[in-house]
Parts: sequence; structure tokens; C-alpha cells
Amino acid sequence: MALKTSDLNAKLFGKADKRRATTHQEAQIAAKDKANIIELAIAGRDIVTFELVKISADAIAEKTRVFEQNAREQSFLNEHALSDILVTLRERGQQYPAVGRLLDDGSIEVLDGSRRRMACLIARQDFLIYVGKGISAEHAKFLSDVANAHKPLSLFEKGKEMQAKLESHEAEDQKALARMFQCSEALVSGALKAADLPLELLQSYPNVVELGRPTIVKLHKQYYSLGDDEKKQLLEKCRDEEGFVWQRSGAQGVVRITKEVTETLESWIEELKPKLKSSASKVELIKGRASYTRKGNSLTLNLKKVDDELVEQITQYLIDKLQ
Repeated sequence: MALKTSDLNAKLFGKADKRRATTHQEAQIAAKDKANIIELAIAGRDIVTFELVKISADAIAEKTRVFEQNAREQSFLNEHALSDILVTLRERGQQYPAVGRLLDDGSIEVLDGSRRRMACLIARQDFLIYVGKGISAEHAKFLSDVANAHKPLSLFEKGKEMQAKLESHEAEDQKALARMFQCSEALVSGALKAADLPLELLQSYPNVVELGRPTIVKLHKQYYSLGDDEKKQLLEKCRDEEGFVWQRSGAQGVVRITKEVTETLESWIEELKPKLKSSASKVELIKGRASYTRKGNSLTLNLKKVDDELVEQITQYLIDKLQ
């Protein structure tokens, strides 16, 4: 079989296979072929050389970490959230290497591929990553944002991005956010409500990305109907020593588990809701005929078997007394 020029050079002179990619698509093709070295023009400007590195499964947690400005919430990444890549990973290994940068302490920061990293940890597979040196924080954010555009973020994660825009005054209000993120104001409202929920509550679900706006809005309303003590008790139930709520479910499949988790949370919230005490008590004056209910400075009088003459007398008495 004929050898490619690059392969021949590698055999004769020990040179690595090298690709130059100017677009994300070209980089994806080179990554699929697992070229040993890729030269990538980041943001269409500076060219950075990335070298393919293999990290053994037992060293991933120690040698790598995820870019802190990555919009994807890492605590949501479990076997259900990663089911779309775990099967292939277990059968054939990692198909597309991740992308990262080498830090001063020698560790590798993952910019593109936090889902693949976690999947390799769960499946105990070696982790492939292209590592570049001298990548600025600005370029690191660019690579991270481009990567997240290919797999939808949850409403919580979108909401966190939107909150950051409001706090930095890049957006004035929800209308501005809707224009900025090219979505409806309803979605903006739902995303901000999701971001306002504690992580423990959302970690109760097997795959937070699957939670739609109606579920989030309802959960937000229910959670904030509780007092501070009741909220604390609810979150303690969510982070039980047996694991997350979804891990305690006996249901099969994400849809059924999600439904069961929602029902469980709703029942807990209902149990924890402060019971409303009725301050109004009924007083019976004449059994079966006359009673009244007093609430604050209001009085409700209930009369039965009253003829027209008595009605006139009572109403006249009230008028004389209250005027």
C-alpha cells in the first residue's frame, strides 16, 4: 500500500504528521485522523501548534483540569448526561481528541472537551488531548466558547452566562439579553430562574440539559415558596449519603427517572411547606341559627331562618351602630 508523503517523512526522518487548520471544521478533520501535531489559527489570527498527548485513565484527574471559565457545569456530567458518547468510548476509545493548554505548573487545562474528559474518567479510558503552549486567557475563552456551541448548554448554564452579562453591564435587562443571545424573552426568564436555583436541586436530575423551561419555572416557584429552614432541609434531602436523588431511583431511562425525581421533589416540598394556621374561628351563638367568624378586625355573621321583618331590624341596628 502506498504511503502518504507525511507518513513517509515520519518513517524516514522521524517527523510527526503535521496539519495546519484555519477553521474549526479543518481542525475536526485533523483531530479525527489523530494527526500528531496540528497548527491552528485561533480566532483566525495567531497560529498555535498543538501536540497530541495521551494521558492514562488513572492520571486524568491529577494531570488535567477544566478551564475555569468553561460555561459547562461539570457537576452535571454523569453517565446519563454523557450517554451519547460513553457507548462509543467504551467500545472504540476516544474518537476525537480534546484541546487544551499547558500551564506553568505542568498541568493541562482542558479548553475543548470537558465532556470527553469526564467520559474517560467514568469509563476508565485513556484521554487524548491536543496541548498547546503560550495560549492567552482570551484565546482560551474563545476555544472554550466555540467548543460549547456544538453541544447545547442547559438552561442553568445559559442563565449563568446571562447573569454574567447583566453583572458586567454588557446587557441592561432581559430584552437586551434576548437580542444578545438571539432567543425569546421567555427563554431568558427561564434561564435566569434556572441559574437562581441551588446546584443541589438541579443535581437531583439525571440530565439537567433535558429540563425544559416549564419544569424549571415550576421548580423555582415551589422552591421559593419555602422558608430558609425548609430550603435547608430540602437541600439536605437532595444530597443524601446514598447519592443524588436520581441515583436512588429504581426507574429505567432518563425520561422515567426525571419524572420520578420531579415527583419526589414536589412531595418533599409539600411536606416542608409551612402549614397555614387559620386565625379565624367560628363561634356559634344559637345552634343551627346564628354564628359568627372573627378574623382580625373583620366579623362575618351567618344567620338562618330569618324573615323579612327581622332582616330589617338587624340591618337598621347595624346602620345605627356603624355610621
